[in-house]
Amino acid sequence: MKLHEVRVYPSKEPLKREDQLAWKIAGVAADRVGVTKEVTNMVINRIIDNAAVAVASLNRRPAVSARGAALGHLKKMGGAQIFGAPARVTVSPEWAAWANGTAVRELDYHDTFLAADYSHPGDNIPPILAVAQALEKSGKDLIRGIATGYEIHVNLVKGICLHEHKIDHIAHLCPAQAAGIGTLLRLKQEVIYQAVQQAVHVSFTTRQSRKGEISSWKAFAPAHAGKLAVEAVDRAMRGEGAPSPIYEGEDSVIAWMLDGPEAVYHVPLPEPGEAKRAILDSYTKEHSAEYQAQALIDLAFRMRNSIEDLEAIEKIVIYTSNHTHTVIGTGANDPQKMDPKASRETLDHSVMYIFAVALQDGFWNYKSSYAPRHAARPDTVRLWHKIETVEDPEWTRRYHTLDLSEKAFGGRVEIVFKDGSRLVDEMAVANAHPLGARPFGRKDYINKFKMLTEGIITTRESNRFLQAVQDLPRLGPGELSALNIILPAGALDESRPGIF
Repeated sequence: MKLHEVRVYPSKEPLKREDQLAWKIAGVAADRVGVTKEVTNMVINRIIDNAAVAVASLNRRPAVSARGAALGHLKKMGGAQIFGAPARVTVSPEWAAWANGTAVRELDYHDTFLAADYSHPGDNIPPILAVAQALEKSGKDLIRGIATGYEIHVNLVKGICLHEHKIDHIAHLCPAQAAGIGTLLRLKQEVIYQAVQQAVHVSFTTRQSRKGEISSWKAFAPAHAGKLAVEAVDRAMRGEGAPSPIYEGEDSVIAWMLDGPEAVYHVPLPEPGEAKRAILDSYTKEHSAEYQAQALIDLAFRMRNSIEDLEAIEKIVIYTSNHTHTVIGTGANDPQKMDPKASRETLDHSVMYIFAVALQDGFWNYKSSYAPRHAARPDTVRLWHKIETVEDPEWTRRYHTLDLSEKAFGGRVEIVFKDGSRLVDEMAVANAHPLGARPFGRKDYINKFKMLTEGIITTRESNRFLQAVQDLPRLGPGELSALNIILPAGALDESRPGIF
């Protein structure tokens, strides 16, 4: 890996194309280095993971709306499949990316990577898969494209912080998706360079989508990035250019939306010929909640075994990182995070609610744990409102360290009882994390898939998909429709009418 310095250049100080971050990203994407067996296996795991959470959300309102819009763009030739729909139903690939990306993201239940910024790199898969299906690429082509998407996404997240400037994290996702599509299609570096720049230019949006009363746009945002990425690559393939230099320009994103004209960032990227392995740095979720809550859910399960009466609790203090405290904790100063009538999208960004329910129930379920009747239960509200978060500098340091062996996303919990006694425990990483007590492997991904799809798809369809995806390297050109999952006839809800 090589660290690349990225800073702003005034217009009077021209920056050579070869020295621009977008050009270097394009170089990584254009490098035809092979994919290791370990990375190939993890790509398969993450396709299974995405499919699981997508199928479970297919009849939730955002996924229904996205699918309805996509079905307004049917395409008989050169189309891509939509999760749940029959294989014969194909739509324009950018709209398949929109529908499938929304379904994947709706439950906030797939993979994550956290560093200088944060991300859900599994969001790279839907647009890359859609283009692969539309242009009849092979399983190996798809694997290469996904490996690139993860590589660029994870390394941008390591090097450039967006959230401190209230920029939503899809600003790193969209160029990664464009780069992954470029690798999939074996495009030249010049073409990928223009596509990456266009993708960056159109994907900088604010974090209001994850603040206050969080709406369904949280699910749509990564899918919107994927749609934009497909369009950016299409435009570049037709010979069109993009705003340049997109990162370093005097009036571009770093100068005006991030750290400003004096900013200096360092972004790691693989050297030519170096394998793309960043997907191995990411981790999935065992529980359907914001990633920073994963370890705290597991910790709540452990601590409840030492508590006889939850009503005897006076207060609970969670000492954690700045990010956890200010984004999903009381440091966010969002009253909605304590509101029994809050949306699911808000509750899964409230660690106070999440810890309370995990402590009460001893299990986590993507449906019942967020049920309005649970959020409104008097005993849940009482416990929930006794919880606060506090930033601890050491947990903040461990959150941001690039030393993956020391990196932590959990916290220390102190439970104070009415009699003055205390119960204190801590957990650095979730059980399912690669360094956790029970790291996720292929068997766990398959079990998660079966659990989330039970009663939604047939056993025969489940077995067919799992066999096909695990045979991904051997799927030939035009065979990637096998990765679509079909629901029984009449099982898909129809959306309300719109324009399309």
